[in-house]
Amino acid sequence: MDAAHIRNFSIIAHIDHGKTTLSDRLLHRTGTIATRDMSAQLLDAMDLEKERGITIKAHPVTMLYKAKNGETYELNLIDTPGHVDFAYEVSRSLSACEGALLVIDAAQGVEAQTVANYHLAAKQNLFIIPVINKIDLPHADVAQAKRQLEDVLAVPSEDAIPCSAKEGIGIEDILEAIVERIPPPKPTGERSLQALAFDSYYDTYKGVVTHVRVFNGEIKPGMMVKLVHSGQNFEVKEVGSFNPKPYTRDKLETGETGYMTANIKSASDVKMGDTITDARNPSGILPGFKEIHPMVFSGIYPINTADYEQLKSAMGKLQLNDSAFAYSTETSVALGFGFRCGFLGLLHMEIVQERLRREYNMDIIATYPSVVYKVTMSDKTEKEVDNPAFLPDVTYIAKIEEPMVKAFVICPNENIGDMMSLFSEKRGALDHTETLDSKRVMLTALLPLNEILIDFHDRIKSMTRGYGSMDYEHEGYLESDMVKLDMLVNDEPMDAFSSIVHRTKAEGRGRSLAEKLKEVIPRQQFQIKIQAAIGGKIVASESVSAFRKDVTAKCYGGDVSRKRKLLEKQKEGKKRMKSIGNVNIPQEAFIEVLKS
Repeated sequence: MDAAHIRNFSIIAHIDHGKTTLSDRLLHRTGTIATRDMSAQLLDAMDLEKERGITIKAHPVTMLYKAKNGETYELNLIDTPGHVDFAYEVSRSLSACEGALLVIDAAQGVEAQTVANYHLAAKQNLFIIPVINKIDLPHADVAQAKRQLEDVLAVPSEDAIPCSAKEGIGIEDILEAIVERIPPPKPTGERSLQALAFDSYYDTYKGVVTHVRVFNGEIKPGMMVKLVHSGQNFEVKEVGSFNPKPYTRDKLETGETGYMTANIKSASDVKMGDTITDARNPSGILPGFKEIHPMVFSGIYPINTADYEQLKSAMGKLQLNDSAFAYSTETSVALGFGFRCGFLGLLHMEIVQERLRREYNMDIIATYPSVVYKVTMSDKTEKEVDNPAFLPDVTYIAKIEEPMVKAFVICPNENIGDMMSLFSEKRGALDHTETLDSKRVMLTALLPLNEILIDFHDRIKSMTRGYGSMDYEHEGYLESDMVKLDMLVNDEPMDAFSSIVHRTKAEGRGRSLAEKLKEVIPRQQFQIKIQAAIGGKIVASESVSAFRKDVTAKCYGGDVSRKRKLLEKQKEGKKRMKSIGNVNIPQEAFIEVLKS
């Protein structure tokens, strides 16, 4: 189709504002999906997405729409995730578009990730069409949503289209607005093919399937293409688009979005954001995406050590589908061979682990999540530490800096006090507050990333009874009094349980870990000592009592000195056993503690 009749757009919104329902409705209205094939959350293909009601992967789909002016247009839509941990998916999808639908829930108004996603789209110079969704709800307030559009995002409210994706109200207006307002793609003017690889996945039969947006020229089967980043040439086997299932086409032309398969066998050959060009007549490189740096690290190990190679191959395939996920090999005394994995956030970590379990049938165990610290040594050299095992001895450290985040929390007015006490508990400081409307405020605070890892988002939701929302961005590093907390079992350090924590929180964390270990370590013939230590200082201690054989059972009557003699003899034996005995902590105990 000629470029003037093509529109590429994305749907962006805060989590749960109705992006996927709206995309379902657009597919139905354009006749891409027949009524009998319709189902809720059609583009959310993963079980995980349907269960949690969130979008994890961006989904491209091509629709044909006959507009009121009688012309037929090709609309290429990419439905994107809303959660902050998947912002990289969103930024990659937006780079393949000229416009975006910004969806706002009429009942909830502008939320934290609405603001973040709006700025992502504005940075890419996309044309934004605001859509106010869920107008059929009894407590919908369209006037309020329009006011917030102007006050918070500085978007003219008369441009907003009211709709209800669930009831099918206003869908026609949205399709007309896409055709009229979003500009058609313009060729870059280069001499040959220029296409952007913005996503990919692994197919058992076809190998690596790459999602592409063609910016210039055309791509068709039999053509030799070059992946600029890896410098390798491949022959294109098949090209096509999604509706939402893949279907083959003769070629993809300027402005079109679809997929291509070539004889690419290795997952590492395709890099996201790479430029695909004609191998015989190469053209210039397209601006890709910025390299993403993982923020949260955790060790992932197979429960059965024989599954190591299988886990390695599963991770390669998963990284192809989720390029924000990074991994490298590591070993642990307690857990054997495994991987050090980097994630964008805690939900991202949870989803990756769940996908490894479900899609690749892997039995895995993950260690406690940590972040990347910058350590300045006494000789002024700097090193980055993401694993407590690699933290140098305290005598060689001049200072430790921890990553900070700027958190934007939107909450009802009555919860401001609760939020401020949560910030101070998490070693954060409130920067400033902004009033959004008569009921809600936006708080901006500076917090250590380490503190918001585990339960911060859940605490906000429970304190505000579900009305609070948060988004965060990285705000550099700050010097902090961090220490390495070691767990010792019978004076032997257990590397799987060590962590880097702030000095003020080390004692509490050490005590809770020691209590948990006391529950799961099986009793031995001698007493087992469990200690939490910072350097040489013990900050918490527990002990697992020994099994006792009743050696005095055979003494009935007689002098008490006989019993005392037997007990002394037993005590000697226990002492000798303790000095030579080893405590083998079973795998189940590690799993139990790490799960908690």
